Amino acid sequence: MDVRAFLADHPPFDALTPEELDRVVTSVQIEHFAPGTVILQQAGAPATHLFVVRRGAAEIVDQGRVIDEIGEGDVFGMWSLLGQVAPTATVRAGEDTLCYLIDAEVANAVLRSGGGIAFVAGSVRRRIAQIDEARRGEVDLVRYQQVGALVRRTPVTCEPETQVADAARLMARERVSSLLVPNATEGGVGILTDRDLRTRVVAERRSGETPVREVMTPRAETVPPDAMVGEVLLRMLEGGFHHFPIAAADGSVLGVVTDTDLMGIGRDSPFALKSSIERAPDRAAVATAVGELPRVVSTLVSASADPVDVGHVIAFSIDAATRRLLELGMAEHGQPSFPWAWLALGSAARQEQAIRTDQDHALAFEGDPDAASASLAPLAEFVTAGLEAAGITRCTGNVMATNDALRLSQQQWVGRFEYWMHLESPKASEQLSIVFDFRKVAGSLDADVTLDRVMATAPQRPLFLQHLARRALDVRPPIGFVRGITVEQRGEHPGKVDIKHGGIVIVGNLARAHAIRAGLTAKRTIERLRASEHAGAIDAETREGLEEAFRFLWEIRLRHHVDQIAAGEPPDDFVDPKELGGVARQGLKEAFHIIARAQKGLAVEAGVALR
Repeated sequence: MDVRAFLADHPPFDALTPEELDRVVTSVQIEHFAPGTVILQQAGAPATHLFVVRRGAAEIVDQGRVIDEIGEGDVFGMWSLLGQVAPTATVRAGEDTLCYLIDAEVANAVLRSGGGIAFVAGSVRRRIAQIDEARRGEVDLVRYQQVGALVRRTPVTCEPETQVADAARLMARERVSSLLVPNATEGGVGILTDRDLRTRVVAERRSGETPVREVMTPRAETVPPDAMVGEVLLRMLEGGFHHFPIAAADGSVLGVVTDTDLMGIGRDSPFALKSSIERAPDRAAVATAVGELPRVVSTLVSASADPVDVGHVIAFSIDAATRRLLELGMAEHGQPSFPWAWLALGSAARQEQAIRTDQDHALAFEGDPDAASASLAPLAEFVTAGLEAAGITRCTGNVMATNDALRLSQQQWVGRFEYWMHLESPKASEQLSIVFDFRKVAGSLDADVTLDRVMATAPQRPLFLQHLARRALDVRPPIGFVRGITVEQRGEHPGKVDIKHGGIVIVGNLARAHAIRAGLTAKRTIERLRASEHAGAIDAETREGLEEAFRFLWEIRLRHHVDQIAAGEPPDDFVDPKELGGVARQGLKEAFHIIARAQKGLAVEAGVALR
């Protein structure tokens, strides 16, 4: 195959016109590299050509670690050539390798063409995913296994009519912490755990002759054997479960997986942290328990846990602290005599919180506002003060349930949402964005369901959607297409970028805008992006790029926090790009480019001018 035919079969050259392709072919030089030859040197001289592998293979090496291998038809040297910057990684021949070298001027024209831009965008996503995958590959994490692989024995079972004394003896003999009760309910499986025996038999002084059916969980949640361990861990932590039966597609139960199977219950595990919070006897003890959160997060980050999952773990822990403080507060101030709901707002509602976070919450209730306020105001202050003592600072904007304006009846909340959504000014989305993301943490009132119904009407309010889109375009990522990452020049953080507001928050705002425009009620950012793609609100390329950028920025943010804590410094969100490795620094730049392109796409769709 000649040079022209080969290039015409591979991107980005396959999108060129015949005349453009002829120009590329005319500029090509052919060079051979022996195994081990360094073609581009990390932090060395910028690339002078665009390289295309014609035959053989090359390795991408970051600080001595091979993070990728490229082969026939693959392109490299692109970012160094476009920006005239030092290569962010070393490229060396892994075997006898033949490359086509394309002249810089011609290569620039190709990469800035329509097909070239699409190729560059795709390489951005692959590079971010590649960095993440390389980091995960450093540790053989259980979390990336299928949960079915952890089943070590067939399930131990009993009948619904088995007496609890006999069930306890069976558990002791088999050394298990649960028994499954097949066919306890039609189409499901029941489960009896050691906790059931403690809380529903011993604590209630029931007879040992009590049948299992009276104290078991009649219909246990199950997971399929191909579920990832990390996914099951989060479901356990969020739901307060300690056992999950594993059921095949035909409904047959293969075994039971426990929290101890998935993660050791040491002092640095999220399960141990949540347990200590839930057992805290007073407000001071809650603060002490939550004080272990940075240690738990550091352990998870060091183990290369999914960074977005770590954000969820932090939120679960703060939820547990909130619920325990509500219990303690009601013991001191009295139980409200009417239905109510404690609502998490903002990042807490999305369950996307970092070690450094503040409080955002509200209260909803049914009944007379004056009577409810008299009951809920002291409770709100008790919980808010308890969270503050635990290191979760009060919101400087007073977006807390201690604020009378955020302690409303359910009907008042509905009226407030309706009013904001009807305002014919940008003030609408500014006001509503304060409580745009909401999630019930505790209480018997399903206020979040009611508010979701209101939000689902957003697609019928085009002016409101336009204002909402503007909220996702107000802040631009710190990137210039020519100069690269733009750092702060003065102020408190010179030479640094705000990884949160310059990237993570923008992705969250974009995901929210797309989801609500499509009438979706998902709250987490990645769930919103995926639901938006499924609904046809965004294309797969945009969704994939934003998701990878979001995950990558969270990784940078959390590692920055952990490093600061280890150095005895208070964590912040200002990162010095120079302190990142070459590949991570390039990944940061590429993540910002992805976000900027997504903002342009939303601006066009919503008919809003970018500032």
